[in-house]
Amino acid sequence: MKNKNLIIAALAIVTFSFASCDNSSNKSDNAGALSGNMAERAYVAPGEHDEFYSFISGGFSGQLSVYGLPSGRLFKVIPVFSQDAEKAYGYNEETKPMLNTSYGFVPWDDSHHPDISQTAGELDGRWVFINGNNTPRIAKIDLTTFETTEIIELPNSAGNHSSSFVTENTEYVVAGTRFSVPVPQRDMPIDEYKGNFKGALSFISVDPEEGHMNLEFQILMPGFNYDLSHPGRGKSHGWFFFSTYNTEEGHTLLEVNASQNDKDFIAAVNWKKIEEYVKNGGGKKMPTNYAHNVYDEKTHMATSTMKKEVVVVDPLEVPGAVYLLPTPKSPHGCDVDPSGEYIVGSGKLSANLTIHSFTKMLAAIENEKFAGDAYGIPILNFEDVMEGTVVQPGLGPLHTEFDGKGNAYTTFFISSEVVKWKLGTWEVLDRKPTYYSVGHLMIPGGNSRAPFGKYLVAMNKITKDRYIPTGPEVTQSAQLFDISGDKMEMILDFPTIGEPHYAAGIPADLLKPNSRKIFKLEENEHPFVAKSEKEAKVVRDGNTVHVYMTMIRSHFAPDNIEGIQMGDKVYFHVTNLEQDYDVPHGISMIGANTSELLIMPGQTETFTWEPKGEGVWPFYCTDFCSALHQEMQGYVRVSPKGSDVSMKWTLDDEWYDSE
Repeated sequence: MKNKNLIIAALAIVTFSFASCDNSSNKSDNAGALSGNMAERAYVAPGEHDEFYSFISGGFSGQLSVYGLPSGRLFKVIPVFSQDAEKAYGYNEETKPMLNTSYGFVPWDDSHHPDISQTAGELDGRWVFINGNNTPRIAKIDLTTFETTEIIELPNSAGNHSSSFVTENTEYVVAGTRFSVPVPQRDMPIDEYKGNFKGALSFISVDPEEGHMNLEFQILMPGFNYDLSHPGRGKSHGWFFFSTYNTEEGHTLLEVNASQNDKDFIAAVNWKKIEEYVKNGGGKKMPTNYAHNVYDEKTHMATSTMKKEVVVVDPLEVPGAVYLLPTPKSPHGCDVDPSGEYIVGSGKLSANLTIHSFTKMLAAIENEKFAGDAYGIPILNFEDVMEGTVVQPGLGPLHTEFDGKGNAYTTFFISSEVVKWKLGTWEVLDRKPTYYSVGHLMIPGGNSRAPFGKYLVAMNKITKDRYIPTGPEVTQSAQLFDISGDKMEMILDFPTIGEPHYAAGIPADLLKPNSRKIFKLEENEHPFVAKSEKEAKVVRDGNTVHVYMTMIRSHFAPDNIEGIQMGDKVYFHVTNLEQDYDVPHGISMIGANTSELLIMPGQTETFTWEPKGEGVWPFYCTDFCSALHQEMQGYVRVSPKGSDVSMKWTLDDEWYDSE
């Protein structure tokens, strides 16, 4: 009952804070917050570039958005787990396989936590990874093209929330399961959850040259809920730390039943030890079924391969690989400082922040200072591993990041604020309100050895009265703080796509030089490419017709086609002959039950069209490309089935036929 009352009181505080946020009470505050020269710090003049890229997760949109900092300008939405009609991702024939899963074609997911690849613990800007939460998946985006190039499904997992986080040299992308489930899945009573369900921790290796991903092994942990996690770094490299809650192993009314224990755990996993165990033949190969989808940047086509087994590891078979650090209470955040010494646990229902010491953890392990075990996994004594406490810094602590100057910053959901505190002394240095109910925060490089401690982005869940109303849902908000001085200063807020959970930031100067500028046609290995207008043609194969089409400013080739019949299935394989990165083209066909294509320079994409009626039907360019954009169009003549109208097409104002 005591815990239930605590939760009700917390909810009452949240409700009160929202009710207090009316227009009249905030107008003067809003004006003052951006007074003086503060707004100037977020201003990027026309023609000038932002200092940082910020990759902000789309939450329930399933995508990843690219914003500039400090301007807050939205530059691009990168399609990842959801179909995107603007770019034809998941609609064109080339990318449909990217959304294949063991459950079939799943054109949506819930994207939460992006993380940028690292070398020696510092951001290298090669790839950004992001998780699909609903149908457990990890995606990789190539930062030379800002396109999704690989998605791997995670078997034995459910609610892939504790991801994606990379180790210091991008050896692994790591993912924990939010929901423990029967492993392998089977029909069993839910009431038998305790002791029978498992939580899978997945380690996906990344090839250091090409970035190719492979699910190397899964650790089958006790049936807790596994939440946010981070890798060790520096002295703690080789370890990974996962926050856990519901160590009660409840399965109903979790807001009460998963909040009974005074302490839950941070699970410390020695992945180096388990890696060695697996490489020496350890672990068991478990039959399973999961999709591995890869986009080939040469053929411009994705393939989906169903994998049939995974190596699973029982932690009890690898002594010394996993330990549990008691942490108050229902922790959500689990963050490691740049030195790798401090592991910060943020208990949602705790009044304090708990900081564990990696050095003390090793000493406690060596001296076997255990307080017991959970299913055979040693539990370390709380007092032996705790380094310090930030006392009552706020209500509802969630996430912590670091500025590289000895300071940490934590979000507090209930009291709607970001709090700055000092590593080592645990002293609160500053606090600033957010508007409202902040979740994650991001400092560029803030979860690496070398943060760029100039800006902090707070990602808020509620924006009541912050923007003009737009119906029953108001856009979510990100707020930008300048943290270069002793005191945080909010200099901007800007609306975001979807409900952002986490973001990853990197200096623009690390990415811009690697951005591909020329896309060479001679490197296009698509099986239906037409590399020049001379190669444009129409080929019939029974009731299937393949159109090899090109596009260039400002015409299609062919631009007139006859000989299509009712009952045909027509594949338009369209190649953009432009090679400069800034000249895409589009195409849309009346009656096509799909999106338009937005085709990047040097690429080939395909859509299908099945005529619904006889007649002459137009197609046109959907992306404004030149002063004669309106003239970029064509026609397809559709005749009755069995018609003797010959197959022919026009190139350069002349008719050609298929001899």
